[in-house]
Amino acid sequence: MADNSIPVIQTAGLTKTFKDFWRRDRVHAVKNLDIEIRRGEVFGLLGPNGSGKSTVIKMILGLLYPTKGRISVFGRPPTDVAIKSRIGFLPEESYLYRFLNAGETLDYFGRLFCQHGKMRRDRIEKLLDMVGLRHEAKRRVGEYSKGMARRIGLAQALINDPDLLILDEPTSGMDPIGTRQIKDLIRSLADKGKTILLSSHLLADVEDVCDHVSILYGGQQRAAGDIRELLGRQDRTQITTERLSDSTIQKIRELLTRVEGKQILSVTTPSDRLENLFLRIVDEAQQANIDTSGARAAGAIPEFLSKEGEGDALIDTLVSASDQPVAEPVIPTVESRREPEPVEQVVEELTQAAETRQAEPVVPTTADGGDAPTGPPVGPDESIIDSLVSRNEEEGRE
Repeated sequence: MADNSIPVIQTAGLTKTFKDFWRRDRVHAVKNLDIEIRRGEVFGLLGPNGSGKSTVIKMILGLLYPTKGRISVFGRPPTDVAIKSRIGFLPEESYLYRFLNAGETLDYFGRLFCQHGKMRRDRIEKLLDMVGLRHEAKRRVGEYSKGMARRIGLAQALINDPDLLILDEPTSGMDPIGTRQIKDLIRSLADKGKTILLSSHLLADVEDVCDHVSILYGGQQRAAGDIRELLGRQDRTQITTERLSDSTIQKIRELLTRVEGKQILSVTTPSDRLENLFLRIVDEAQQANIDTSGARAAGAIPEFLSKEGEGDALIDTLVSASDQPVAEPVIPTVESRREPEPVEQVVEELTQAAETRQAEPVVPTTADGGDAPTGPPVGPDESIIDSLVSRNEEEGRE
């Protein structure tokens, strides 16, 4: 079993510099980044365009090599093949085969992980139900909206039951229903022990699901830590009660002024979030069974995503297998009756015969004894071919 005290992702002084043709520093994409992500944590990687988020993700996946610094995934280098099966990745753009339907798409990715037929079919059915695409499973992916493509992209990222899930803009193009479902799914997966690295420009979504965040700018980490602590206003105190009368509010004002020397900065009525209002309206429509051609309500999380420890056992098996000596492959051979005549020898004999024929020209005649028209020979001399064929037959009989 792997040691759970080891961070799932850890970087120290991570730096990536892209160079030009002359090997001169062109872009400092990431500079001295230190992050640590623990098991069961939802970590937000934030920053404007060009801040280095995608570069960090590519280095975590082993697609780019750091210029300097260290990075580890499950305590091993990100290029270690043994950890690849424990990672699920949803890129910013879902690169899917347009002419496959949802079921065929998931079947393809399941085969890449060498899953046997029964397991693969069971997971496909449950994942399609989880992302709300069971009723649209027969449609080709090329006909999906962007939000529906993101749903099937998330399903393919979960087909291997990963311990680490990397999501790049997971709610991009999704309607508010899908956004809420994906956020609930992320929190549920984290509660079941999955580790999730989330990169998004939708800060409200990050605020709802992330435990810790790192804010990048110009490749450098400008702020990091627990999201509640970062958002907390230590110079303010908020008290929420049931509705108070104007006279009671005035008494509170006088009390604060007399006792604390403070003033009430504002008195407002709390309002609901637009997201909650939207979801309530849609839920009422779904309860009324109003037909729609889009994605349906998401189902429950499959039980195979709730099992713990399988990824640790798998990586231990792969690591121990990689340490064993590799035997030399045995290539079966078939004993032939005789060695085939080298092609070069045949070509050489034909060439020599042609040269001899040119050195001793023969004037051809027609059937009636007259001279035939002169010209280049049509092909090799028949006597040469006959001699080669007869010699091959004699060697074959031997």
